[in-house]
Amino acid sequence: MAIDAGVIALLLFVSVLGFGPAFGGAGYLVAGIGGIVLGILIGFAGWRLSLNIVIVAAVTIVVYLLFGGPLAAPGTTILGVVPTFETIRTIVLGIVFSWKDVLTLVTPVGEFDGTLVVPFLTSLLMAVLATSFALRLKNATWALLPAAVLFVTAIAFGTREAAFPALQGLVFAGLALTWAAWRRHERRSAATIGTSGAGTGAGAAGLDGSTRIDPETAKKLRTTRLALGAGLVVTALGLGFVTGGILVPAAAREVIRDQIVPPLDLHDYASPLVGFRSYVRDFKEESLFTVQGLPNDARIRLATLDDYDGIVYNVGGDGTTGSGTFTRVSSEITNDVEGDPASLEFTMTGLDGVWLPDTGYLDAFRFTGDRAEELGGTLHYNAATGVALNTEGVTAGDEYAIDTVLPETFNDEQLASRGIDDITMPRATGVPDIVGSLASEYLGDAETPIEQVRNIASNLSQNGFFSHGLEGEAVSRAGHGAERIASLLDAEQMIGDDEQYAVAMALMVRSMGMPARVVMGFYPDDYTGPESTYEITGDQLHAWVEVPFEGAGWVRFDPTPPEDQVPLEEAPKPKSDPKAQVLQPPPPPQEPAELPPDIRTEDTDQEEVEEEGFDFLPVFLAAGSLLALLIVVFTPLLVIVLLKLRRRKKRRLAARPADRVSGGWDEIVDRAGDLGTPVPHGATRRDDAAALATAYPEAPVLAVATRADGSVFGPGEPTEQEVDQYWTEVDSIVDTMRRSRSAWKRFLAAWSVRSFFRRRSTSTARSTPRTTTRGGR
Repeated sequence: MAIDAGVIALLLFVSVLGFGPAFGGAGYLVAGIGGIVLGILIGFAGWRLSLNIVIVAAVTIVVYLLFGGPLAAPGTTILGVVPTFETIRTIVLGIVFSWKDVLTLVTPVGEFDGTLVVPFLTSLLMAVLATSFALRLKNATWALLPAAVLFVTAIAFGTREAAFPALQGLVFAGLALTWAAWRRHERRSAATIGTSGAGTGAGAAGLDGSTRIDPETAKKLRTTRLALGAGLVVTALGLGFVTGGILVPAAAREVIRDQIVPPLDLHDYASPLVGFRSYVRDFKEESLFTVQGLPNDARIRLATLDDYDGIVYNVGGDGTTGSGTFTRVSSEITNDVEGDPASLEFTMTGLDGVWLPDTGYLDAFRFTGDRAEELGGTLHYNAATGVALNTEGVTAGDEYAIDTVLPETFNDEQLASRGIDDITMPRATGVPDIVGSLASEYLGDAETPIEQVRNIASNLSQNGFFSHGLEGEAVSRAGHGAERIASLLDAEQMIGDDEQYAVAMALMVRSMGMPARVVMGFYPDDYTGPESTYEITGDQLHAWVEVPFEGAGWVRFDPTPPEDQVPLEEAPKPKSDPKAQVLQPPPPPQEPAELPPDIRTEDTDQEEVEEEGFDFLPVFLAAGSLLALLIVVFTPLLVIVLLKLRRRKKRRLAARPADRVSGGWDEIVDRAGDLGTPVPHGATRRDDAAALATAYPEAPVLAVATRADGSVFGPGEPTEQEVDQYWTEVDSIVDTMRRSRSAWKRFLAAWSVRSFFRRRSTSTARSTPRTTTRGGR
């Protein structure tokens, strides 16, 4: 027993290690080892107390609910131990939803509450099954099946990078094969020793003339064989480990998460560039957020825009190399970008919406405010663009801290020998014709990529004029659709702000066959070092362009004219030979500007506050989950009770009176079996009665057994009155047997299914003609 439990525990522990790359940290080990220990204890208790499968399942569910909080969702408990309403909700819903979370979160996922349900639940269930199989089944090696299921599950829900692939497989296979061989040998040895004769010598002859082996000699022989067998297994596996790494080429490791598409629809969120003028107009002097730890010359990114459709520049995230994808992340983020590390702290003061300010490429993202738990569950990140998004949306007072890496910056001289990086971007559509023609003009004689891109940026910056179109400034319409960009580039005086110039440059660069993207973000007017706390306002909002260079990453360019470069009061006279005009669609009707969903005003906030009420959805979900759990637990128990009542009714109302009497005796035997007193198979009623009389001396079972034999084998049929009287005695005996046992035994007997598998006695009445011979069976 101890060896079986130890081997099962080791096999399951080796399997749990496979969760490591996906979960990170030590949380998955605590959950997995806890599940293994609890599962082995449940399996042992079920075997020791002879509990049926239904009771073992019910105990497993109770243990899961009691220990699921501390082991699988410690962040929802009080002091890491005491469960809360959120704890029950997390571990109950986690039975269904945690699997999806593990596959859709960016690894490592261990810091995300609810994901640890996967290693805890699988370890618990497989430990219960493995222990039960080892102790209850004749062939104990069936216990290897649940261990193998856990081993495969850890791989399937892991990552392409295995924990210890060769070592893990070697230890698992070695343990499994050695234990299986030992169990098989033990079974054969027990059979040999059990059939030995009375002789005690090493060569004592058996009754059949064969030579028997005494227990001491058998023990030595068994030890020698096991040692030799274990040595052969270890040697074979060691050779496989060494030669496999040399002869077998490395192959791609396919896991489930590679086939999963994260369920985030970016079309649900407006492009932040649409609200550019709203920020600079409504929050010009008002604080949007504060940031501490910002390195000199670093810029704060709000969104990276790479998908243009002629109407708006959107955040793409379509899976291309330049656009990347958004996936759910926990506080730890996998990042392979090299550069200077930095740690920053953000506090929202006036910024609302789903887009989260950050900088560089993130290693970690931790919410630290009052809504940390709520916001941490809806964080998404795009590793290709460095954009963080929270579907819950941040508001004033929310806080978070990031650990990030700032890539190395390169000057034009360093970039002169570098080409444009081969990066795929979403296809731009609806681009005005003038964009390409003017871009060709701006290139001039430039030959190298850096010169070409710099010429486009310089021409826009030097030839254009700056204006937000606010009160006291030159007229400058908001927007960056095809009509607005065409009117900017075709005007005698180019007038606009970051929104128009950044989009124009990005489209020009892309028209030349080079990838480019627009970045909307913030940076202070003056840098005072990372120790300073910067208060960021709408006046510090900007947009710039980034172009990728080989070995240098994305390099930023500022095509927007200086803010003091304002348009002339009088426009110059038209040229005698004006450029051909490009036919453009008419300007859209002038309607009140509609703010995107993530740009809020006091009026909209007030309306939301008035409409907000108590959210009953979490309550309904938790109540529904608890109800479903209760149904799952108690439905099998109810079915067992109903089946027993149906069986009793069928026996009580059998067509022949003799069958009713025989059924009454079967009822006694079955109820005794459920109470833990099985009767020998194939014995007569009187033999059964003798066994029951020993266990229940106060019950008159011998007399009732004799009457049953008389009714079944005697001449004629018993009368209805005799049958009713017989069943009255049956009920009395059953009640006497029940009262002789403890309340716990009676409780277990009510749900026991032993009697459904008891071999039916061959002495029950048959449909053949009754004989006239009296006597026992």
